[in-house]
Amino acid sequence: MKVLAATENGVPGRPNEDHFAVGANSAIVIDGETSRTDTGCSHGTAWYAAQLGAATQAHLHGTRTLKEALAAAIDAVALLHRDSCDLSHLGTPTAGIAILRRSDSGFEWLVLGDVSLVLESDKLAIITDSHDHIAAEEQAEADQYLIGDPRKVEAMRKMKVAQLSRKNVPGGYWVAGSDPKVVEHAITGEMELASLRRALLLTDGAARLAALFELASYEELLELATGSGPQEVLARVRAAEKSDPQGARWPRNKQSDDASAVLCQFTS
Repeated sequence: MKVLAATENGVPGRPNEDHFAVGANSAIVIDGETSRTDTGCSHGTAWYAAQLGAATQAHLHGTRTLKEALAAAIDAVALLHRDSCDLSHLGTPTAGIAILRRSDSGFEWLVLGDVSLVLESDKLAIITDSHDHIAAEEQAEADQYLIGDPRKVEAMRKMKVAQLSRKNVPGGYWVAGSDPKVVEHAITGEMELASLRRALLLTDGAARLAALFELASYEELLELATGSGPQEVLARVRAAEKSDPQGARWPRNKQSDDASAVLCQFTS
């Protein structure tokens, strides 16, 4: 397995709330959920994403399923700050995560939250657990205003409150947080060893080029990452963001978002 990866914070000087981890037979990408309210946690989202990545990688070994490994990782991270932070707070740090693991017999994958996994076999499959439908009315209101408009800031605050009320509850959306039971809502799958040729793991900031800007298809993203490297995917995202700094062409909550891309190539 050959792996190339790139990550970049959306705003220079601010912590990157994305994280990736790569092992000999595994790849993980994590997209920390930005908080716009109090969190009850003194550590922050970037810390949580990094700790979750390290703990997940540590638990991928052995006979655990991906759900079992992620559940153990979530529990391990919760133990790190349960005594010092209020993990019952609605705003406690959370993150989306995608995992790809190679075994002797094939490949397993897991997606939880707003991250994307592109798999190339005899066809292209895009797996994502988007929650764009959550707080859609509040999001539509925020999209009416340009980035930097005080009305947008207030609309986004209302949107975040609406999202938080539906996080990790039935009928809402599911992300890694402090309760390992959320893994039951992850999307999982398997593929034979000889079938998978390439895989691309993306946080939503990197997937913008296809999902939001529609300047490339996911197949073109895969080719771009293969031919020019994952860093070029991020460079194209940044160029699009800079061409529309106020979100007039592409309404969005942030001018630039943290972005990460991990490319895995497989040979027999």
